[in-house]
Amino acid sequence: MSDEVIWHCLRHNHCSFMAKIETGLFCRNPYNATGICNRSSCPLANSRYATIRDHDGIFYLYMKTAERAHLPNKLWERVKLPRNYEKAMEVIEKHLEHWPKLLVHKIKQRLTKMTQYRIRMRKLQLKVREKIMTVPRKKTQRDLQRLEKAEKAAQLEKSIESELIERLRKGVYGGVIHNVPFSQFDTILDMEKDGLAPELEEEEEGEIEYVEGADIEMGEMEDMEDFEGFDDGDGDDSFDEPFTRKPKRSCSDTMSKIGWKSTKIVAEVEQDEDRNSRLRMRM
Repeated sequence: MSDEVIWHCLRHNHCSFMAKIETGLFCRNPYNATGICNRSSCPLANSRYATIRDHDGIFYLYMKTAERAHLPNKLWERVKLPRNYEKAMEVIEKHLEHWPKLLVHKIKQRLTKMTQYRIRMRKLQLKVREKIMTVPRKKTQRDLQRLEKAEKAAQLEKSIESELIERLRKGVYGGVIHNVPFSQFDTILDMEKDGLAPELEEEEEGEIEYVEGADIEMGEMEDMEDFEGFDDGDGDDSFDEPFTRKPKRSCSDTMSKIGWKSTKIVAEVEQDEDRNSRLRMRM
């Protein structure tokens, strides 16, 4: 099919690559060299066509000839262009030596424009830019409200603390601190200024202890028995209450009868003290 028939069908019937806007007609085909929809720039309506494409920062020269029109998989010939602008121009002139001058001029313009935007891309990549991130508005307001409440609470606690310290210094509470002595409180206040406030050691209250009374009573009972056997040898009968020696009892009996023996031991101790006092007066 000739190029004129193809262009007539595309221009007057339908073309999926055509984009109509107010300023004109444009082509979205990736092989279009200029991006304009016209007879000379259409890659479908020209059996002999060339363009430049970019693949990951590398430029390639694409060429199409009528000899390969019957082979769609080999329709385009691709040549890699060097990064140097001047060497790339030499490669284009070498491969498009016998091509139409207008098409060669368009290819060179496309190479110049693509080289310029590649340079700008490199500069933008090297330049450090701030990343703009969106923050939910409700979350921001909620955080600000929480911050204000926390600041108010901290100021209130500090004001209460300072007021209590000032009252304690003035003696509003009678000069007596219930938990800590006033002298220690002044010392702590002075050390807080230096940042050396120690921890207060709470005084331990007297603990109630339960002690077994059998050990003590056994020793007292033995002493009492020794006093009962004491005799000065004169056979003095002036004592008001005679004493009789009582037999010793076993430890088990003593332990079992601690309650009723305790009163008896106290009476015996008082009698022994009266006896000792009378002996001293006699001597």
